[in-house]
Amino acid sequence: MKKLLIANRGEIAVRILQAARELSPPVHTVALSTPNDTSHCLLGHPDQTISLPSAASYLDISLLAEVCQKHAIDTVHPGYGFLSESAEFARRMHQIGVTVIGPGPEILERTGDKLQAKALAASCGVPVLPSHSAQSLEEIRAFVETVGYPVMIKAVDGGGGRGIRLVHQHQASELASLVARARSESPSQTVFVEKAAVDGFHHVEVQVLGDGTGTVHHLHERDCSVQRRFQKIVECAPSLLDRSIIEKVIEAALRIARIIQYRSLGTFEFLVSETTPEFYFLEINPRLQVEHTITEAVTGVDLVQAQLRLARGESLQEILPVPVPRPSARSIQLRLCAEDPSANFALSIGKITDFFVPSGHGVRVDTHLAPPVTVGSVFDNLLAKIIVTASSWESAVRKARRVLSDTRIEGVRTNLPLLRGIVSSEDFLKGRVDTQWLERNLPSILGRGDRISASLPSSHPPSRPAFQLPTSSLLFRRGDAWSISLSPLTQTSSTKDEPPAIRHHLRLSRVLRNDFPSSLTAEIEYTTPTASTPYKYKLHLAATDTTTSASALLSTHHRGDPSNPHHIVLPLSGKLIEVLVRPGEAIAKDQVVAFVRQMKMELEVRSPRAGWVKWVYQVDGEEDVAEGMLLVELDPLPAAGSEKGKL
Repeated sequence: MKKLLIANRGEIAVRILQAARELSPPVHTVALSTPNDTSHCLLGHPDQTISLPSAASYLDISLLAEVCQKHAIDTVHPGYGFLSESAEFARRMHQIGVTVIGPGPEILERTGDKLQAKALAASCGVPVLPSHSAQSLEEIRAFVETVGYPVMIKAVDGGGGRGIRLVHQHQASELASLVARARSESPSQTVFVEKAAVDGFHHVEVQVLGDGTGTVHHLHERDCSVQRRFQKIVECAPSLLDRSIIEKVIEAALRIARIIQYRSLGTFEFLVSETTPEFYFLEINPRLQVEHTITEAVTGVDLVQAQLRLARGESLQEILPVPVPRPSARSIQLRLCAEDPSANFALSIGKITDFFVPSGHGVRVDTHLAPPVTVGSVFDNLLAKIIVTASSWESAVRKARRVLSDTRIEGVRTNLPLLRGIVSSEDFLKGRVDTQWLERNLPSILGRGDRISASLPSSHPPSRPAFQLPTSSLLFRRGDAWSISLSPLTQTSSTKDEPPAIRHHLRLSRVLRNDFPSSLTAEIEYTTPTASTPYKYKLHLAATDTTTSASALLSTHHRGDPSNPHHIVLPLSGKLIEVLVRPGEAIAKDQVVAFVRQMKMELEVRSPRAGWVKWVYQVDGEEDVAEGMLLVELDPLPAAGSEKGKL
């Protein structure tokens, strides 16, 4: 290993860069960046940085192969997300002589697909939940009738909460829609249905390291049960469950890993009952995990360096103390994300101007934030991972409360109040937290967190996000473009000296502030008839006549009025992928009217009231939309017996 490419961004890119820079002998590090997303390079200090054209480039295997060949790169660390579980990526890199840190394409193919992983576990004698690979709705319904509700609809290649839908008995009428949504979040458009184990079950995962020969060791377990919509929020290590059941889970993980001769770092995940000796295999994550930090905290093993050293040919005995001693400390990881819990966890975008997490004994912060830094809608909204470690569980919880109380962030809204509410809960302190706990208790936990936040001396609302558009009813968006014709005003009898009409083109590349018609500030690309490439400017418009009414302007991108009972306003920014209603239709309260994608997750937009659709925003394909846009305009439902009511 001479030249290492970190094919990722954000806090995990910083983490890998730091680990690689501490290796002996040293390795030359190469980072990737995209326009307006370079903070991980500033904090990670790579030896070399290569600029990619767009966020999609992180998923472009051919482009990354060209980068490796052009810059003589011999090793790639994919981190997590992006191409970290792609067998195709690992195979393509191998063909050009590049090593991808991970288990290799063959094991990725067997473990990255959830159905194949379940079949593997069953063949190893590990308990699995009943499941069916049925793709037709009729087959899925037949399976559900056999096993009973609740069931899980899962994408075979989902992850991070994507492509998963829990269906209870009262949602039977929505089964078709939920299957469609799970399938749409699957890259392969493939799902399966599984009997759900929810109430009283914990999400426990075992950290495994193998050398590819059948020699595997575990680094104990983590409990990741504090989840919302199957997305982990708070994790702890080790688990608080009874050790007798945990030992059986660890042995099951090692059994699978030995049989497939697992190589590199992997996480074997299970659902474990807190009251009975039941556990079921869930999935394998053949990569580094977001929550690897707490295993490092309680074992003292640098997991990223372990990956790198194993790839350089060192043995497990050189890398690990075998067996890894049972942890005596307790560690908690808290994921700080840019989202607004009070607005159904809508993505919050803007410029972070201040970020502070207190230091102290047993406190670690993994982040890529180097304020001022802008949070957009393209990448994951994880801002930082706050890790606290102490000698006992109670001490770790108290430390988490203290650290979160002193944490501050300005410029975007975050889930900090939710985190404060979670760690202040008596259930959390006592370990009474299964995978459904947060969903069941969300209103009370959020309320507690808000009260704690309001009581803190330094607490005050975050400044308005840079991309929030509060005063204009007209929503300008990145990518909006206009053709501009400039025609002479003078009219003479002779046209010999009269300048010709000129056509220009203006495109918004970034909206910085929109108070139109009072003012508009944006970055633009400006093209003239004679220019082969666009000029780039910062545009600022300021009205000289403030009597202009924005609401009188003609546009399909109007800002809705949340106080207007006839408006259904888009509650979040993202990509509008489908609108389900049409003018002339009657809709019910809480009916799903549209789907918006944020970071590969499809979120529902529901109508807050019943009404008759008068107007609806027409989407052509998938389209970027901003929070606050008017999506649907309603008329009240007609009275019974009226002519309209007879339609």
